[in-house]
Amino acid sequence: MQIKLTRQMNAIILFIIGIPLIEIYLMIKIGGALGAFNTIFLIFFTAITGIFYAKLEGLNAVKSGFNQLIKNEIPIYEMISGAALAFAALLLIIPGFLTDTIGFLLIVPFTRRIFIKIISSKLKKKKERNNENFIIEGEFEENKKENDK
Repeated sequence: MQIKLTRQMNAIILFIIGIPLIEIYLMIKIGGALGAFNTIFLIFFTAITGIFYAKLEGLNAVKSGFNQLIKNEIPIYEMISGAALAFAALLLIIPGFLTDTIGFLLIVPFTRRIFIKIISSKLKKKKERNNENFIIEGEFEENKKENDK
């Protein structure tokens, strides 16, 4: 248990340090090519545009979810899609080009569906792997009560 927790902590620390470093590098490179004002404008433009499209796609996910409920079906994909859209909006609010790219990919329905399939298949494999390791071995004896003789 401790080893798995340490690996997860290392991945989290890597993301906390790595993502801002990549964002700073990209801002410097793009800023050098476009200029400071254009880079700042581009960051604000992608944030505002991304939030607008996230709102539109979020409303589409809600409508689709209601349609599933009307058909007496559980809107599982719509709920996951809505969570992905909320995450995409968060990524678009954070200034940077890498997070904006990932956010825009999550907004587009086709790529969002691909992301959801990849993540759900990995979670399914992990669940199956955990279920395979969950074997209980034992013996049992049948105890007869005195009244059953």
